[in-house]
Amino acid sequence: MDRSIEKKLAARAVELGRAGEGGALAELAELLLKESAEVRRLAASAIGKLAGTADSAAAVAELLRVLRDPHPQVRQYAVKALSAYGMAAEGALSDLRDMAAAAHEKEYNRRDASKAIETITQACRVAAAESVKTCQRCGVAVDADEFARSRRAFDRVFCDACFDQVYLQRRNFDTKVELNKTIRARDGTLLQSDGERLIADWLHAQKIAYRYDERIRIVEGYAIRPDFYLPEFDVYIEYWGMDTTDYKIGMLKKTKLYQQEGKRLISLSFQEKDRLADLLREKLGRYVRLPVTGGTE
Repeated sequence: MDRSIEKKLAARAVELGRAGEGGALAELAELLLKESAEVRRLAASAIGKLAGTADSAAAVAELLRVLRDPHPQVRQYAVKALSAYGMAAEGALSDLRDMAAAAHEKEYNRRDASKAIETITQACRVAAAESVKTCQRCGVAVDADEFARSRRAFDRVFCDACFDQVYLQRRNFDTKVELNKTIRARDGTLLQSDGERLIADWLHAQKIAYRYDERIRIVEGYAIRPDFYLPEFDVYIEYWGMDTTDYKIGMLKKTKLYQQEGKRLISLSFQEKDRLADLLREKLGRYVRLPVTGGTE
């Protein structure tokens, strides 16, 4: 697919997801058929954001088909999207169980499938009045749709009113972060520092896919924003770019969380900026087999 067309379709998928209009499901279903895995991934993610507005049965049917997509990251986002539909996704449980148990499946997909199974199962229980869930913020009882939607977005349980308030707070924070992303990598990604640019350029030169500054849940009830996540290898990269006391405290807490969860973390600091390429090759080489020679950008 022509790169300019791919970018246009990817941007459209993101736009439809952010708008949250249920009527966008048909267009997103068409995007799920495109040649580009990136477009299909973003379309699946967008369908998850339509939970509560789109026809649940139709949305789940589209996502079930995507569970068989040849690209692992497209399957991953379909799994996450299914969990947002709660009880409506009950019919996906058998496929999700197969994915969670499949030895050939990517580790992150097995993990996310297990989480989706838990979320959908609990939503079904709420709907059947087998258990009562309450908003962690105000204490009111939540229904099955509220439970599924808030668990997917925040890994916490909120009623719709509190969901909107928390979502607004997060959006304001995210806006501030996005405004700081002014340095462009060679692949077009906008980053916050020159050190991060060097890392992104090196990964791009090695043809290693990465996700930059995205929220990832690595422990129940808590999400972090790693600087880089390498989904193909399930490896996290943190570039520690400051030396203040508060920054160091946050760095230690974040590092401890990675360690507690047994995650594969590569730590790099701004003092090592002049040799980031060599350090990346050395440290990533502990987890994966890299070519003997390659780009050093």
